[in-house]
Amino acid sequence: MEDWTGVLRLGAEAKNGKTIAKDVYFQGAFKVMRPVYHDDSGQACYYILNPGGGYLDGDRYQMNISLEKQAQLTLTTQSATKIYKTPHSHAYQEAEFHLKEGSYLEYIPDPLIGYQHARYKQKNVFYIEKGSSLLYSDIITPGWSPDGNRFSYDLLQLINEIYLDDELVVFDHIKLNPVSQNMDGIGLMEGYSHLGSMIVIEEKTTPDLLDRLYQALPHNPEEYKLGISLLSVPGFTVRVLANTTQTVEKVFSDLHSILSQEWFNKKPSFLRKY
Repeated sequence: MEDWTGVLRLGAEAKNGKTIAKDVYFQGAFKVMRPVYHDDSGQACYYILNPGGGYLDGDRYQMNISLEKQAQLTLTTQSATKIYKTPHSHAYQEAEFHLKEGSYLEYIPDPLIGYQHARYKQKNVFYIEKGSSLLYSDIITPGWSPDGNRFSYDLLQLINEIYLDDELVVFDHIKLNPVSQNMDGIGLMEGYSHLGSMIVIEEKTTPDLLDRLYQALPHNPEEYKLGISLLSVPGFTVRVLANTTQTVEKVFSDLHSILSQEWFNKKPSFLRKY
């Protein structure tokens, strides 16, 4: 485990109508719980644990998740990812996801919290085959600081790359750098403190669906701003600016519920963390 604070590898396959682990490996400050089956669909849910309680100076984490054909997996964290002060070297996490035809991955980590003088970089790379489905979301939340500054972290940088049949179809790059950026400016946080992103890849996506998703959500600019955009492949991306984690979570939960009902005729499972 060269220079890695934590390593996690998880392979899943469908067997007799149920998604089970094909192989599981973890070491260091990364662990994964035994699978939970929230309903009778056979979809497995795994909770990622960080025994260290947070990411510290120079911490480096690596994940590799693979889904075989027809496997259905929900991957989430047990609690928020807390990034603490990193005076010497930023914390870093990289993850690779491999989705074979007919598989479905929901990757829904709890919020990422950046505390005072935190520096963190994250890179997710998704390799998906045509006919597979992906729902991914993340939420950036400012941590408490002694002076009450909403943007006391130094750097939070998130990169997502999605390859469909080995062709790069999505490149998403978020870089929040309060040290050198006016975070309240146009094109950045615009007076809000929390940022949520969702990326969905699914062949059933249509412009009409996006219109219905947008209309189904209440629009209160005092609470949040919302944008939904079609991708160059069947799928879409969502951005939410808000002032509380709960507001972003409610928007994403509503979207998730509509999509699950529309595409799979089921309700998403409640990912209870207590």
